[in-house]
Amino acid sequence: MPDQPARPDTLLLRAAGAAVLLDTSGPGLPSVLHWGADPGDLDADARARLVAALAPAVPHSALDTPWPLTLLPGEPDGWSGRPGLAGHRDGADLFPRLVADSAPTVTTTDDGAQELVAAAADAAAGVATRSVLRLEADGLLRVRHTVTNTGAGTYVLAGLTAVLPVPARAGELFDLTGRWCRERSPQRKPFDHGTHARESRRGRTGHDATLLLVAGTAGFGFRHGEVWGVHVAWSGNHAHLAERLAEGAGAGGAGVLGGGELLLPGEVRLAAGESYTSPWVCFSWSGEGLDGLTARVHRWVRARPQHPRRPRPLTLNSWEAVYFDHRLDRLTELAERAAEIGAERFVLDDGWFGSRRNDHSGLGDWTVSDAVWPQGLRPLADRVRGLGMEFGLWFEPEMVNPDSDLVRAHPDWVLGPAPGADEPAVTSGPVDGARLPRPWRRQMVLDLARPEVFDHLLGRISALVDEIGIAYIKWDHNRDLHESLTPGPDGVRRGGVHLQTLAIYRLLDALRERHPGLEIESCSSGGARVDLGILDRTDRVWASDTNDALERQSIQRWTGLLVPPELVGSHVGPPVAHTTGRQAHLSFRCVTALFGHAGMEWDVTTCSPEEVAQLKGWAGLYKELRGLLHSGDVVRADLPEGGPAAGAWLHGVVAPDRREAVYSFVRLTTSADLQPPRLLLPGLDDALEYEVVRRDEAGAPWAVETVPVPWFAAGRTVASGAVLRTVGLAAPLLNPEQAAVLHVRAR
Repeated sequence: MPDQPARPDTLLLRAAGAAVLLDTSGPGLPSVLHWGADPGDLDADARARLVAALAPAVPHSALDTPWPLTLLPGEPDGWSGRPGLAGHRDGADLFPRLVADSAPTVTTTDDGAQELVAAAADAAAGVATRSVLRLEADGLLRVRHTVTNTGAGTYVLAGLTAVLPVPARAGELFDLTGRWCRERSPQRKPFDHGTHARESRRGRTGHDATLLLVAGTAGFGFRHGEVWGVHVAWSGNHAHLAERLAEGAGAGGAGVLGGGELLLPGEVRLAAGESYTSPWVCFSWSGEGLDGLTARVHRWVRARPQHPRRPRPLTLNSWEAVYFDHRLDRLTELAERAAEIGAERFVLDDGWFGSRRNDHSGLGDWTVSDAVWPQGLRPLADRVRGLGMEFGLWFEPEMVNPDSDLVRAHPDWVLGPAPGADEPAVTSGPVDGARLPRPWRRQMVLDLARPEVFDHLLGRISALVDEIGIAYIKWDHNRDLHESLTPGPDGVRRGGVHLQTLAIYRLLDALRERHPGLEIESCSSGGARVDLGILDRTDRVWASDTNDALERQSIQRWTGLLVPPELVGSHVGPPVAHTTGRQAHLSFRCVTALFGHAGMEWDVTTCSPEEVAQLKGWAGLYKELRGLLHSGDVVRADLPEGGPAAGAWLHGVVAPDRREAVYSFVRLTTSADLQPPRLLLPGLDDALEYEVVRRDEAGAPWAVETVPVPWFAAGRTVASGAVLRTVGLAAPLLNPEQAAVLHVRAR
């Protein structure tokens, strides 16, 4: 798309069926009239006519003229909802009247994005803004804003929020909630008048975070309906909001979706000339349900230059195999069995350092324990590499046990309120009234905004990477940040989550710069730090601390709304799940783990020969299919929640050229109906003929039929994409916690 001329009255950005229409005729920032379906290639006259046709009526008891929903709406624009820019200068300059100081520009970047830049200022209020709106080549829309203090004195920023309009037909809201070991639980509600705000004050993304807040047409599903979604790419405090006022959202729509960083009071104080830039806020639209919305996000994530390119290694993590019981002979035997099965990466989890024999002490003392590892970790790491695997190691750098050498030496490094004159700085047990955050899992948070803390962590971790030859770090983060106060230049302790988040980003960036090729996993007591901000600097996320395959089916399903499968760690756990006590058949555990970045978290030295053989078959299937699983479009069939489909899911991945796909039909619970619904395979090309092959390498579902489904018993059939999509195939009768894998290839 050629660069557009300076200062037209309208701008239309278009990409991959999505579009944004902006009116630039006003004196301030551009106003958004439409975000969603592409209306086509409109010339300047057609755009002008469309703008005129969208002008709303002016009712009694309202503003005398139609008001614009600008990129940073506020009361001077006539917007009575949450302001795009909120702040003050000692209680003054609350409502800046932003006037464009130059024409907005639209350029096409080298990666095919169309980028709009609009600057505005209020000289009297001493505030200037710069707004960037990028429509990526795959139709994902990203927005961020910068505010600069151009006046005298300190400007205290209260919030900088990106909002875009959605139309009245978006009558339902969908988001996610959850808890530890039950992340990503979906919920729906009407998009009524008022503000639906999902705010995280946890200092991290949170187990209950909504990865995408979605507004859509009534009854939208995975494969149908029109949907608009928003995601804040930030790993600290943040807010997502859906807001609908009686007067609507200007000419742009009936309501808005938006989000941004959630700032603590006084957390960002801008001296004269200083600036703050918001996180990127990602907006995704689809006219084909949630799968279309997901596809835009996944395609953009995969197009990033830092996205992992090589095949995702099959991993064994030691946690549920040995916990804190670290012995060289036992772990060597575990590594040898893992390599025999087909593992390509071996990760040693918690318990290798300091006094860390349980989770009560030693956290923060990043020195290999002489008591447990008298020869250091190099003998194990060398054996792992000799077996053809990479060696990985667990860290939790941002956290510290009060009972640790680090805290005893540097009690002031703990993030939180300063203790009073007669109060202890830290204690090894309960805080007992000291002005410190309440312990969580017997640990506190280190203040990474302090240069000495940052330098200490960078130095210790970097030295261990070099000494041991670490190729992979499992980076954990096991508590929320409470009372997160850090001293400023004036000695006053103010909110520190913003600085803490920027510091962890810098630390990850510095490690990767020092150690090219080092891969890092974001684990946060499972899935409490899953967002596109942390994924700018890491290579996968740990979706949940539960390896219970039944729980994982749901957790992975909804984590995939934002994150593509190759970035979601998914492991085969023991027969009895550590977190729930549920027992599951090996085939169900294997199939569940297949649809992600697969691995094992189980003492596989205890496996029977039959289990080892099955794991080898599953490992081979993963290696055969991961090129497809980690590059194709995620698809999820819309099976009704009631009737024959109750308790059943059908999901898969379809290659970009639609010549190959892999699906899983999953039975979660029983149904009142004897016969399951036909399998309608989504995402295929109607015009192609496909062979559908049953793949049992991960374990065959055991038969429950007196007379089995003929094609399924035969193991294959042939049909056109149109037949598979519209007529379907008879489904096998599966018991709860059984799953079948179907491999589909064009003939």
